[in-house]
Amino acid sequence: MPVLIRKIPTTHERELLWRNRPLSAPRCTTWDIVSETVTLLRYRRNYQAALAFLTEVKPGLHLVTYGDRAREEAEQIFRSYARDHRLSFCDALSFVVVTTLLDHAPCFTFDEDFRGLGLTVLS
Repeated sequence: MPVLIRKIPTTHERELLWRNRPLSAPRCTTWDIVSETVTLLRYRRNYQAALAFLTEVKPGLHLVTYGDRAREEAEQIFRSYARDHRLSFCDALSFVVVTTLLDHAPCFTFDEDFRGLGLTVLS
């Protein structure tokens, strides 16, 4: 049986594919993720990359809002899970949003830790 070898896309290539794919479902996120993304782009790339995300990508996103209960639940998940696993507080909060507010919707992420949380990850 032949083995197909394909080039694994870079993070930038995956970002472009994701940004330009046809929408079959809304792209949901939180302000926490927007903030984290803009910050990482600013520090790891440059101001222009961060601004491009805000100008070109953010308008196509549905920003999910949540309340204190979600934050409290995320804190409990962080306290019990992050000691032994690589998990940021933002990841814990995203887990709560996906499992409680978005009915376990598949996640498009570059963070493999989400798979370890039992979430469906698209890549």
